[in-house]
Amino acid sequence: MANVMLVANLNCDRVLQLEEPLLSGGRHHYQDEGRRLGGGGANTGLGLVWAGHNVSLVSQVGRDETADWLLAEASLVGLNCALLQRNDIVTPELLLLMTPDGERTIIRPGRPEFVLPAPPSFKRWDALYVNSSAIGIEAWAEMALADTDTLVVAQLPKSDESRPCHVLITSRSDLLAHTGFDGDVWGYGWRIAGEHLRYVVVTDGGNGATAYSQDGKVSVPALPVDVVDTTGAGDNFAGGMIHGLLSGHDIATSMTEGAQWAAFAVQTVSSVPGDNLREYLSE
Repeated sequence: MANVMLVANLNCDRVLQLEEPLLSGGRHHYQDEGRRLGGGGANTGLGLVWAGHNVSLVSQVGRDETADWLLAEASLVGLNCALLQRNDIVTPELLLLMTPDGERTIIRPGRPEFVLPAPPSFKRWDALYVNSSAIGIEAWAEMALADTDTLVVAQLPKSDESRPCHVLITSRSDLLAHTGFDGDVWGYGWRIAGEHLRYVVVTDGGNGATAYSQDGKVSVPALPVDVVDTTGAGDNFAGGMIHGLLSGHDIATSMTEGAQWAAFAVQTVSSVPGDNLREYLSE
């Protein structure tokens, strides 16, 4: 069992099930499937809780009814919300437009800036996972890296800003969208993550995932599954990989675990991982 801190969003997802794929300029009918717990913090954190880890979220929510619902739902599934910040902004719902083939389009309002306080000591934390562009996150990551026993895993930021870490994760589509990417995955990752970087992990949907290091690369396949809902696949891959690394496995074995968690996620009609992952971890 490890102590894991997640700096990531906690969202209220409103799911609208469309009757046909999205078309530019089209008219679409939908069924309102209600709201559900979501965001990178919940999607990644819940699987880690089921794997036996103590998981604490660092995020921000408002002081309204939606925020109260979020905190209650997150706490009920075992996520520690004591480190969440509350502000006076109305907590918005994120709209998830789901098409019959399981693909989703996310529509959300702009978020208020999330400003982190001075970084804490990471002596009691076994891992820090960063999936946020919060102001001050670089200082938090550097503080965690200063404690050599803390694993630091981060998602590639949306811009070419610094993100110090041991393991940098991105999807191939996100990587190719970065203007600073010149085709050299390891070199670009090193410029973003710095001297502590061990691996740049690039996921590519049904093509699996590849870890790039200074010594070369290693790939693992995706598992063949019937896709129902792609929401949270990348978040669950990250959770499974982090669990593998905290369990002492090498990067290939850890990515294989991530692929298994992602496969369970896309077979589940939810944002957070479903009962198949819980049953798998209970075994």
